[in-house]
Formats: sequence, C-alpha cells, structure tokens
Amino acid sequence: MYTVDYSKPQDARAAQVEDADRLAAFDARVAADDFIEPKDWMPEAYRKTLIRQISQHAHSEVVGMLPEGNWLTRAPSLRRKAILLAKIQDEGGHGLYLYSAAETLGVTREELIEALHSGRAKYSTIFNYPTLTWADIGAIGWLVDGAAIMNQVALQRTSYGPYARAMVRICKEESFHQRQGYEALMVLANGTHAQRRMAQDALNRWWWPSLMMFGPPDDNSPNSAQSIRWRIKRETNDELRQRFIDATVPQAEALGLSIPDPALKWNEATQHYDCGQIDWEEFYAVVRGEGATAKDRIQARIDAWEKNAWVREAALAHAAKRSTKQAA
Repeated sequence: MYTVDYSKPQDARAAQVEDADRLAAFDARVAADDFIEPKDWMPEAYRKTLIRQISQHAHSEVVGMLPEGNWLTRAPSLRRKAILLAKIQDEGGHGLYLYSAAETLGVTREELIEALHSGRAKYSTIFNYPTLTWADIGAIGWLVDGAAIMNQVALQRTSYGPYARAMVRICKEESFHQRQGYEALMVLANGTHAQRRMAQDALNRWWWPSLMMFGPPDDNSPNSAQSIRWRIKRETNDELRQRFIDATVPQAEALGLSIPDPALKWNEATQHYDCGQIDWEEFYAVVRGEGATAKDRIQARIDAWEKNAWVREAALAHAAKRSTKQAA
C-alpha cells in the first residue's frame, strides 16, 4: 500500500492541491452563510481565531460576575437582591455555554482556564473597573450589557454553528440584564437629589469604558478584517460602536441624565451622533492589566478555582462511578 510521504515533491504538491480544494470549499460555505460544524474541515487559523474569541467571551462572562457579586449583600431591597442574583447566575451559565462551544474546537476547559489565570488569555477590559456605588450596578446592566447585546445579536449569525447557537439564549438573557439595569437607574434618576447625582456619576464613569468594549478603531484592529471575511464577526468595531451611541443617547435623555461628552452632537448629514475622542491609551493600559481592579479580579478567579477544586473532583468521581455502573 502506498503511503503519502510529504518529503517527496509529488506528494507535497498533491497535499497542497488537496488543501487548496478544501479551502475553496470552506470559503464557499462561509460565503453562502452555511454553518461550519465541529466535524467539518476548517483552516487552522480559523480554528485558532475562534478559540481566542470564544474563550475571551467566556472569560468575560465569568469575570463579569465579580464586580456585581460585591453588591449582593448590599442591595437596597430584597427585590433588587433577587434580580442581581439571577443576573449573576445567568452570567455563570453564559460562561458554561461558551466554554462548551470552545471545547468543540479541540481545546480543553482546563487549558482555557489556565490561559486566563496565567494572563495569556484576555477578557473584556470593562471588568477591570470598580463598582463604587449601587448605581454602578444599574450602569453595568444598562451600558455594559447594552454594549454586549449590540455585538452579540450579530454573533447569532456567526459562521461557527456551536457559537451561533449558544448566542441565541445568551442574547435573550442579556436583554433582561439591560432592562433591569436601565430600570434601576430610572428609579435613581427620579429619586432624591443624592440618588440622581449617584446615577449621573455612574454614567460619567462607565460611558467611555463602555465605548471601548467594542475594541480599537477599525484601522487599528488587527483581527477584525479576517474575522469579517470568515463571518465570525458580521460588523466592524466602529459600526457597532456607532449603533450603540445612536441607541443609548436617547435613553440617557429619557432618564434626564447627561452623556459626559461635550463634543457629542447629532449630525443631520450622516443621521448619526458625532462623539469626542476615546482615550485609547487608557484602553491599552487596562488591556495590559493596569486597570484599577485587574489584579484583584484575576486573583479572585484563581482563588475560587483552587479553593473549590474539591467540587470538580467530587463531580468527576460521581460521573466516573455512574459510567462504570452503566457499563456493567
């Protein structure tokens, strides 16, 4: 039987032709908006890009539980506590869906977690800012989850099937998060002078980091162009950011709050809002781990992973025992 030997010129050429045919078929499926599934052939660069994006998304959901968890015992009412607890539980579930989607690409959960803890993997920079008041919890729901929805609705049509399907439920739950955050700020904005001032202060501090959530400008985003060609992403960073601004400014006006941007104005010609310059130096500093709470966030995740190892071990032992019984 003949065995392919890639050191031989004829076999190397045949392999190149085969790969070119596979790539052409892959590109055609993506262009036709077909889902790529785990057992389908895919370019290695596509697989690695998905692992990076999905794992970063999963890490963001899990780390995002931390700033809100700080306020569970200080929520102003039992109703607010129940809402916040449900939201945090949802975010834990989102992390589960996304880690599971990443695992279909041949990477293990342990590898993903280790990359996060070692600093090799990133998560959304927004979670390296502190939650100073109860109004921050409302601002996170309204602005942070609102920005996430802008990006995630498009991801329901991403080219990788498991990722797209995970996003369907995530988007439904994120819509609840955005509404509860807006409603919480509405109560404050219509409350006492001190409560209104608290709501405005939260908006002042979270507005610019929320705009940074969409990533760097398109002309300085190294991965966006290829991700759009592969239809992993469906819209550019700047397109999504503009849509968020256009949707959010009227919401702030309805609350009677002011967007902290003196350059903000409606452009009649473009039918969009023009805004001031984003401080991208701050963005990259936070990416590097220089955010106000960056070290605390990662340490909290590492501590939780290590201290609760017994839970994972018990669950795995139970699963193994059950599997043995079923096999017998």
